[in-house]
Amino acid sequence: MSSDDEREERELDLTSSEVVTKYKSAAEIVNKALQLVISECKPKAKIVDICEKGDSFIREQTGNMYKNVKKKIERGVAFPTCVSVNNTVCHFSPLASDESCLEEGDIVKIDLGCHIDGFIAVVGHTHALQSGPVKGRVADVIAAANTAAEVALRLVRPGKKNKDVTEAIQKVAAAYDCKIVEGVLSHQLKQFVIDGNKVILSVSNPDTRVDDAEFEENEVYAVDIVTSTGEGKPKLLDEKNTTIYKRAVDKNYHLKMKSSRFIFSEINQKFPIMPFTARALEEKRARLGLVECVNHDLLQPYPVLHEKPGDYVAHIKFTVLLMPNGSDRITSHSLQELQPTKTIDDPEIKAWLALGTKTKKKGGGKKKKAKKSGETAEATEGEPMDASTDAQE
Repeated sequence: MSSDDEREERELDLTSSEVVTKYKSAAEIVNKALQLVISECKPKAKIVDICEKGDSFIREQTGNMYKNVKKKIERGVAFPTCVSVNNTVCHFSPLASDESCLEEGDIVKIDLGCHIDGFIAVVGHTHALQSGPVKGRVADVIAAANTAAEVALRLVRPGKKNKDVTEAIQKVAAAYDCKIVEGVLSHQLKQFVIDGNKVILSVSNPDTRVDDAEFEENEVYAVDIVTSTGEGKPKLLDEKNTTIYKRAVDKNYHLKMKSSRFIFSEINQKFPIMPFTARALEEKRARLGLVECVNHDLLQPYPVLHEKPGDYVAHIKFTVLLMPNGSDRITSHSLQELQPTKTIDDPEIKAWLALGTKTKKKGGGKKKKAKKSGETAEATEGEPMDASTDAQE
């Protein structure tokens, strides 16, 4: 690595206060966008309209930033708004023609992301469409995801390894009689890279292997936890439901169909790096063209996966900065009141939750600001969500 490369590398991590500011600005927008999307989740609301509102908000808010700088700064949606309901696990962000609506009692998983100058903040949250406390197995599956996220926050720290997190979150899910969903990856985030090389597996099994990795100071991670009351082995039911793709930057192929070439050139102009939704393309041509692009690996699809009907699925995702003074969780939202049927008695889980996340300085007005933007001011100690605890905030 030349000294120029080293300088470039050094400037673009958390040792630069400007980089930290960009991550935190993206996170603030993400937290507000999540708040907005939750407020739009009502019975009879069309899912596509909710997704559009989330994406429009992110575009609008990022568009207002860095307007008058000399060098153009890329900014906008880093992951399209997804609203996946009940046993749908992830990535549901339908086309404009889709008529799917929310219903009373639905369990809604919201997933979205934003970037400023390629510095990405993502969030995932689960919301039950009901009034009053969430009870029974729905409360169990949400509490499992949340407690697993709290444990992961305490284990994604310098010196720990990715497999420590994989083992711990499975143990937490089992305590609520739930499963961690297979195939979900938590990635290191870098500038313009939403799926960095350092990865935390949700479930280790012979089919999916990742390299052992140790977390280091000044790294950033998107920690992604999905829990299920079912088997945790989701299936792709229909490829036609896939609408989110990402350009595979290292692949090239001379496309045969005119519609494919048209759509691919549109993608290269509008979405050269970040995931996007087919809704944002010229829809008539998109369908045909996308198939050829995917078949030749020019695009990486984000499939819509399902557990079995009747299974409950919850999703919590957060972005964490591994700062010198501890872990800084920059995206989150407080949960509804939960009354799970299970209690966490396991001493190892309790010990993980008792770990601090950072050395807190007293005073300062930052916490209040975080609250306003829908971000949970992070406690230094986590509590398990059990039959005796309310939703943690």
